[in-house]
Amino acid sequence: MEKEQVLSTIRKCGLVAVVRAKDGDDARRIADACIAGGVAGIELTYTVPGITDIIRTLAREYKGNDEFIIGAGTVLDPETARDAILAGAQYVVSPYLNLEMVKLCNRYRVPVMPGAMTIKEAVEVMEAGADIIKIFPGELFGPKIIRAIKGPLPQARMMPTGGVSVENVAEWITAGAVAVGAGSSLTGGAKTGNYAQITETAKRFIEEIQKARS
Repeated sequence: MEKEQVLSTIRKCGLVAVVRAKDGDDARRIADACIAGGVAGIELTYTVPGITDIIRTLAREYKGNDEFIIGAGTVLDPETARDAILAGAQYVVSPYLNLEMVKLCNRYRVPVMPGAMTIKEAVEVMEAGADIIKIFPGELFGPKIIRAIKGPLPQARMMPTGGVSVENVAEWITAGAVAVGAGSSLTGGAKTGNYAQITETAKRFIEEIQKARS
């Protein structure tokens, strides 16, 4: 899938599932439950042991499916980004800006989304050539941070992660977020083995996003 298609898929759905799990099997089941709920972006984080192999397995199994995409999250350096991309990751997300990592992703035309929280950081992320600004941690300021940044930077494309829930996702979208990243508020059912709950929560997230956009 071309870079523009990946970004379009994320924006169209508006929801990226941030998958943090205890092991590979748990990560796989969470990802499957999110996909069943209509989530377009599956962000497998590098806090999960053996995540590169999980990315490789899912990317191979889901190859050719244009309804959702497999990405890598909590990527801290270009070396890890390259491993993820070679394994099949279609986009890369980081909690902060690493210039060399952005350069590497752009070299291979892989969408990259570094983290920022201030106007200065947002401008630096944009100037570095990133595709979307990950607003993180979003719970520190709530949806108002999107409006605040949009004031001087109306062209900024932002995706908040942290503090996003079914109850407030509409506020984030109406504030100007192109998409949102959801972690425990979406995948919490995994703690008790209730993966069906994840699917239902995903459906509610997407419903609220669509309502906010309309």
